[in-house]
Amino acid sequence: METASLTAQPPAWFPTEACRARSRVLRQMARLGINSYAEFLEWSVADPEGFWRDTLTELDLRFYQPFEQVLDTSKGLPWATWFRGGLYNYVHNALDKWVQGGGAGAVAVVWEGEDGDVRRWTRGELAEEVNRLAAGLRRLGLRPGDRVGIFMPMAPETVAATLAVNRLGGIYIPIFSGYGADAVAQRLQDAEARFLLTADGFLRRGRVVPMKEVADAAVAMCPGIERVVVWPRLGRNLPRGARDLAWSDVASETSEVVPARHTDPEDPCLIIYTSGTTGRPKGALHPHGGFPIKATQDMAHLFDVYEGDVLFWFSDLGWMMGPWAIMGSLSLGATCVLFEGTPDYPRPDRVWELVERHRITHLGIAPTAIRALMAHGDHWPAARDLSSLRILGSSGEPWNVGPWRWFLEKIGGGRCPIINYSGGTEISGGILGCVSIRPLKPCGFNTVVPGMAADVLDEHGQSVRGTVGELVVRNAWPGMTRGFWRDAARYEETYWARWPDVWVHGDWALCDEDETWYILGRSDDTLKVAGKRIGPAEVESAACAHPAVREAAAVGVPDPLKGDAVTVFVVLREEAAEAEPLRDEIRDAVAAALGRPLRPEYVYFTNDLPKTRNGKVLRRLIRATHLNQPIGDQSGLENPATLDAIRAAR
Repeated sequence: METASLTAQPPAWFPTEACRARSRVLRQMARLGINSYAEFLEWSVADPEGFWRDTLTELDLRFYQPFEQVLDTSKGLPWATWFRGGLYNYVHNALDKWVQGGGAGAVAVVWEGEDGDVRRWTRGELAEEVNRLAAGLRRLGLRPGDRVGIFMPMAPETVAATLAVNRLGGIYIPIFSGYGADAVAQRLQDAEARFLLTADGFLRRGRVVPMKEVADAAVAMCPGIERVVVWPRLGRNLPRGARDLAWSDVASETSEVVPARHTDPEDPCLIIYTSGTTGRPKGALHPHGGFPIKATQDMAHLFDVYEGDVLFWFSDLGWMMGPWAIMGSLSLGATCVLFEGTPDYPRPDRVWELVERHRITHLGIAPTAIRALMAHGDHWPAARDLSSLRILGSSGEPWNVGPWRWFLEKIGGGRCPIINYSGGTEISGGILGCVSIRPLKPCGFNTVVPGMAADVLDEHGQSVRGTVGELVVRNAWPGMTRGFWRDAARYEETYWARWPDVWVHGDWALCDEDETWYILGRSDDTLKVAGKRIGPAEVESAACAHPAVREAAAVGVPDPLKGDAVTVFVVLREEAAEAEPLRDEIRDAVAAALGRPLRPEYVYFTNDLPKTRNGKVLRRLIRATHLNQPIGDQSGLENPATLDAIRAAR
């Protein structure tokens, strides 16, 4: 695969003294007497017992009962378990220890609605709401191990719902707030949920999103749902179903104190569903001693989050980064900012306004959103005070060089590192990331996440450097999913079947001579053109180098001679006009960057690309739609009308 144009980029950011002073990795290294970061990484993989024991201490993650064994692989690496013999409830570390330690007055959650409404909850206020809701759910009969769907927008009540369910030992199912009834029902049915927590609706681009009507239609397909608890976000006057209860009636004032259940670290706390190309969604099962610990560790080691910091990650509860942001920030004593709306409504500076108003220190946003926002011009962020920012974060998809540099310079002022972060729902966080003590190359990752034995393998299973291969992990880690809900065989087949005791993640990756890593797209998205393999991200970056192109998505179309014909769908900048000469210019731009054999056969213009709400481009839907093939699960699609545009382009 052609990668020279990407890996040839020199470092664009270098560690500052301020970053080094706040580095949590350097603090842990100093306490351990480890002199180099490379040595720290090697130790984190070679000695999981020592690394995780010390990291739990560093992060002040407290167990009710000490564990006797860090890692147990007696059932095989795919089924590794952690912190055996201990008792651990994540809610104690996210909330109780801070309140009991005198920090009840610190702000835990800040919420801003699309209409400008702002609410702030202190830790004490959050603890009171969690206790009231937990008491009400217990009165309704919620038992440890019961599954509870949470189909709500990002709001303080949503945070309280997750904590209340886990406090009781229940398992919550985060459900994307934009799903239709069939997608909601499918997840509730698969998880055999007893309860659903939802809202009457929320605002999006000035319109009401009617969540309760969707929930009603979903519940009609789910006889196992016993109760539906409704939070009145908008105060809409809606018919009340036989199973409905008002939020205020369930989370009512009470003198009852509900302690956090002393759960086993392997007791599940959530099931997150991920969409597949075919078949039903996969329910990734995560325990108290898994996802919450991995999220907290990554947020500390990579993002240098401390008590008092203010983190905003643009996401939804239904995507991994939603629970990740809540769990990690609260466990580290930071403030978690939640936003109901979109990044460019009602004006293109809405995100920058959020940063200014709430003094956000850590901002996470997908590359797709940055590409869209930069198209509105530099004057929007320039008019806002972004001086509170210390760390920029990104996840969800590969970068292009131009938008990466814009994010670095126009949003971070050249001083804030971009912590590029890649992993997945089944990982509970990252495989690859960045630390603020190493230089950053555009679009790259300057480290493997500590504790992750990442590698790149060729088609024969041999480790390679300087060339593209499959991204794999050779060890276990606490955040590893404990299988798919009710489907152990599918889990093993998806990740462990190709090579013995090797997790195959499904991404093309490359590690260069400077130990900078690159993600080059999903391996099942790969184009194979006349015997040459290339990731779509490289074609897209080359196309986006043309000044008329705002966004691009590359797919392969079957060709009898070449195998795949490179096909690019392009979203133009506002000032550009569709024209045949422009198609040729874009083709030539790709050829100049990647070589004539990879010159696109087809360039199509479209007004938008199909994406999830957190900005991930769904290339498989583009390809299937373009080829008039079955498109499989599309429940995560944020903008269905884009598929019509793809059909029209064809």
